[in-house]
Amino acid sequence: MKAIPYPHVKETLYVEQLPNGLSVFILPKEGFQKTYATFSTKYGSIDNHFQVEGGEEKRVPDGIAHFLEHKMFEEPTGDIFAVFASQGASANAFTSFDRTTYLFSATEHIHDNLKTLLNFVQNPYFTDENVEKEKGIIGQEIKMYQDNADWRSYFGLIETMYHTHPVHIDIAGTVESISHITKELLYDCYHTFYHPSNMSLFVVGGVKPEEIIELVRENQAAKVYEPQGNIARYFDQEPPGVKQKEKVTILPVSLPKCLFGCKEPEQKAAGKELLKRELSMKVLLDILLSPSSSIYQKLYDEQLISDNFGSEYNIAENYAFSVIGGDTKDPEKLIARIKEEIDQVKRDGVQAADFERSRKKKIGGFMRQLNSPEAIANEFTKYRFKGIELFDILPVYEQMTIEDVNERLRQHFDWNQLAASIVRSEKV
Repeated sequence: MKAIPYPHVKETLYVEQLPNGLSVFILPKEGFQKTYATFSTKYGSIDNHFQVEGGEEKRVPDGIAHFLEHKMFEEPTGDIFAVFASQGASANAFTSFDRTTYLFSATEHIHDNLKTLLNFVQNPYFTDENVEKEKGIIGQEIKMYQDNADWRSYFGLIETMYHTHPVHIDIAGTVESISHITKELLYDCYHTFYHPSNMSLFVVGGVKPEEIIELVRENQAAKVYEPQGNIARYFDQEPPGVKQKEKVTILPVSLPKCLFGCKEPEQKAAGKELLKRELSMKVLLDILLSPSSSIYQKLYDEQLISDNFGSEYNIAENYAFSVIGGDTKDPEKLIARIKEEIDQVKRDGVQAADFERSRKKKIGGFMRQLNSPEAIANEFTKYRFKGIELFDILPVYEQMTIEDVNERLRQHFDWNQLAASIVRSEKV
């Protein structure tokens, strides 16, 4: 086990790659009562076309990664949540665009809970009957989200942006797509993406690294895994422009919901370069649109936005887009006003005082995150699967310049790449 010190944040990360390929990361936090563990696979909703080195090229139904996550909690002996609860732990899981994570948090029985986490994720149990039953459960979940205005506005925006990239497909798939999922397909995807070489275990909290790594070594040594080659993920060529400029969804809402943003042309940044693009964009959005910004105050005074107005930026190795908006009485006017205000900033450039304030704010937010085991674990895994180390964030913020942010301002806000998703109660 290798110890990697990060003196700038006063942390030491313990790392080991086991013979079966599993990467194990342990971050002890002296004085912390809670321990938080994540067991993650680099497998998300966008991974529907792939090939294992030396194997056949395969396409699978949309929503299968999320379906698989649901099914992993079913054991021949019953529901695994009950086991965690009996050991004083709270367990959960989630599927995103590019990863699936299983987790628990607890203040006691850490070793027992860690064994439970490893064992249930590495012991799939699929039958024809339980797969068919799950289709009904997930089908109801999909239909429920179809009535959720926030969800419809968010995925409606991504649908307007992307022609072919699977990021535009609902993480749960559709009722039609999941109807094609079989027990055999689930096992196929499981054995491809849940191989230890495609997974990471991260444990953070009041733990002793030597005890944790010994437990994990023994647990994994008792299981047999054949070596597996690299997994190639295939994506159809995404056209540079947005698929459509605007999508309107009719649902019963008291105020229209408006989300809009810019799709970036396909970018090839990876590792630290990707991190620099992401963090400089986050600083930029904070400067432009946070509650302390002049633009926010103007829009609030004009009664075009409410307290739920916000922004975010999503970037991976083959897609990137911003999301801006919230509830508004006049979606079209809101978009026009923000374009107008951002164009003014593009002409003048970001002010040095605003840049420094937002950069320091982001540094402070990152340092506060290091006091939250949940935040550390989830952020660590997210970044690691992008080839980025979590503790590289602070140096990137510290070295960031106002020129970096002004460059992102000019690059990102290309109004030819703008798309909007509006949810309103009736057609206008």
